[in-house]
Amino acid sequence: MGNSTSALPTAAQALPGRSAVMRVPVEHFVNGNPLKGPFPENLQEVQFGMGCFWGAERRFWQQEGVYSTAAGYAGGVTPNPAYEEVCSGGTGHTEVVLVVFDPAIISLADLLKIFWEAHDPTQGMRQGGDIGTQYRSAIYCYGSEQLAEVQASGVKYQAALQTAGLSTITTEIAAAPEFYYAEDYHQQYLAKVPNGYCGLRGTGVSC
Repeated sequence: MGNSTSALPTAAQALPGRSAVMRVPVEHFVNGNPLKGPFPENLQEVQFGMGCFWGAERRFWQQEGVYSTAAGYAGGVTPNPAYEEVCSGGTGHTEVVLVVFDPAIISLADLLKIFWEAHDPTQGMRQGGDIGTQYRSAIYCYGSEQLAEVQASGVKYQAALQTAGLSTITTEIAAAPEFYYAEDYHQQYLAKVPNGYCGLRGTGVSC
């Protein structure tokens, strides 16, 4: 669950990281599809940060039309970070899930509905009892068209939250930075440990 770090490090403050890329399995533990690209050309990608990536990844791999998912780190400074470094708050990364999907089967709008409703996007550097920069809400987009759709979706969900008397969305919406794969044991964690921790808690507000 992490520490109380709530301020992002500057480039000068961030941990140095490493050049070595994290080694991960070739195949997705649940569906057997490739964990790394290049993926088939008809597929699209998006990164979602919803707090702890264990429960978030499971939510997406369960969807028809999702080809692959992976737990990882993005949005920070440190190259190829380790989990302990991310949890220290010294990398600037948040825990994210890379979602690779077939838009002919499941749309980005469908995925965004899951994203907004499955966690609380108003909490800043935390998600429930999980506190720290690595738990901040984020959507990292591939291409200007995807970015525009995500931004519009955020505006609509903000209106729904305000109607319900809830707070302002703090979700970071930006062009996709480099995605760093998390360690092997994090990949599809809740398929390997079915009774493991899942911190997903929504607001109850429908998208």
